[in-house]
Amino acid sequence: MSSMGTFTQISQPLYRLFISGADNCTMRCDLHVHSIASGMFNVPGLDRICRESYTGPAEVYERLKRMGMSVVTLTDHDSIDGAEGLRRHPDFFLSEEVTVRMPSGTEMHMGVYDITERDHVEIQRRRSDFVALLMYLTERKLFFSANHVFSGLTGRREEEDFHWFESYIPAFETRNGQMWPEANESAARLATRLGKIAIAGSDSHTIAGVGHTFTEVPGARTVEEFFAGLRTGHGRIHGVHGSCGKLTADVFSIVRSLFMDKPWTLALSPLAVLVPAFTAGHWVNEIRFCRKWTATIERGGKRKRMLWDLDSNFETNWAS
Repeated sequence: MSSMGTFTQISQPLYRLFISGADNCTMRCDLHVHSIASGMFNVPGLDRICRESYTGPAEVYERLKRMGMSVVTLTDHDSIDGAEGLRRHPDFFLSEEVTVRMPSGTEMHMGVYDITERDHVEIQRRRSDFVALLMYLTERKLFFSANHVFSGLTGRREEEDFHWFESYIPAFETRNGQMWPEANESAARLATRLGKIAIAGSDSHTIAGVGHTFTEVPGARTVEEFFAGLRTGHGRIHGVHGSCGKLTADVFSIVRSLFMDKPWTLALSPLAVLVPAFTAGHWVNEIRFCRKWTATIERGGKRKRMLWDLDSNFETNWAS
């Protein structure tokens, strides 16, 4: 990391002086997108035959560039395998979506961005120990976010988890292209109240949604400057929210890809008529989850002090 990047990460005046006024360019990036490297579907019965995504990394890259993204990343689940063929592109950087076990025993998805292969190894080694992972990310000055904060995709949630998010996670995903609009809006309100950095991404597992939701930083010209702008509050979120219809179309797309990948699964094709019922049930559960935790957080009082309370403004820790 250059000395210019270090200064602009921790100082808004320096960012405005050296970056945002440099020219009239704007950088865009879909900060949450999946490829075939995201592994197998985690629903019992399908976890041995169906993938989370069937989209090739090169196809994702080409689509993102056609959608106007200035820089490109993949955030596959606990994997950087999809990046192998994209490293030759100067506008590509390495990221991943990490499945993290919280101190309460629940799980959450954390986006970690602009990493190295060594970072990936250490992140995976520590992802079952939230505190150890936080210490590593902070030491390495990596940018990371809590993804789909008001979604039940990773299972149950405890109120204690939100205290951890408040104390130690610098960024919240406040627009996810697969989430119920009210869930995104709840995340945005919480991020504003807590002074968190807001980011956006499509969370697309099929090619159709790639690049339709993204994060923008005016004045940035490099990946380093893009994240400097985010850290100093210059990021902007754009794009579409999710819907039940969109989710249903994506699941049908994945089912079609499954049939093409494993022709013997065509014997299961009559079950495809159940897809709308499955996605509708999932959507209703997402709404319930969001409403429950939005109400809990908004009526909650002052949070309890955590064990090793740092300043929740991540820039302060980086400046020391």
